[in-house]
Amino acid sequence: MQIFHRADDLDDSFEAGLRRRLRLLVVDENPTARTVMARRLSHLDYDVSLAENGVAAISMLSGRPFDVILIDMGMAMMSGIETMKRIRSAGVAPDSSIVMITSRSDSLAVVEALRAGADDHVAKPLDFDALDARLRHASDRARRIGALSRRNVELDARVARRAMELGETRDALEQLQSDRARLVASIQALHDEVERLSARD
Repeated sequence: MQIFHRADDLDDSFEAGLRRRLRLLVVDENPTARTVMARRLSHLDYDVSLAENGVAAISMLSGRPFDVILIDMGMAMMSGIETMKRIRSAGVAPDSSIVMITSRSDSLAVVEALRAGADDHVAKPLDFDALDARLRHASDRARRIGALSRRNVELDARVARRAMELGETRDALEQLQSDRARLVASIQALHDEVERLSARD
């Protein structure tokens, strides 16, 4: 596993404050392509990790979280689509965005990737400024969706607690009504008994 960080991280705190560093996993069988992407993206405020195939990627994802996973569709050992499907089914990256790398002329691959569940795609040759914008957009969208999902879970929990509280209140009210009815019946019986005794006198 390789992880690339910028050498001037500590001297660049102002820029780091403006742009959140994203954890990026690049999955590509081509070692030259991996190295180029790692070096270029590390200078765009990414902590880049590299995986040479889908099997290695899934293993890495089991050990640490990533904001974005960038997968080359043209891999031979395990295709990009199959890699993405296995990542999704394994549940090892529930909060990660997956962006597929396609050939510029392969529009069918773009459609296939998006239908299979990719969050976005980029075409070769890579424009790293455009790639940076797409990766950050995908990550931001995933983060907002995750926040909304967590908020929905919290609201569901609050609704469930409230329903239980209302159920308990309803049960207590029904008990009070039952006790009142018994008390009224007892008072009426006592009144009837007094009336009966008075009539005998």
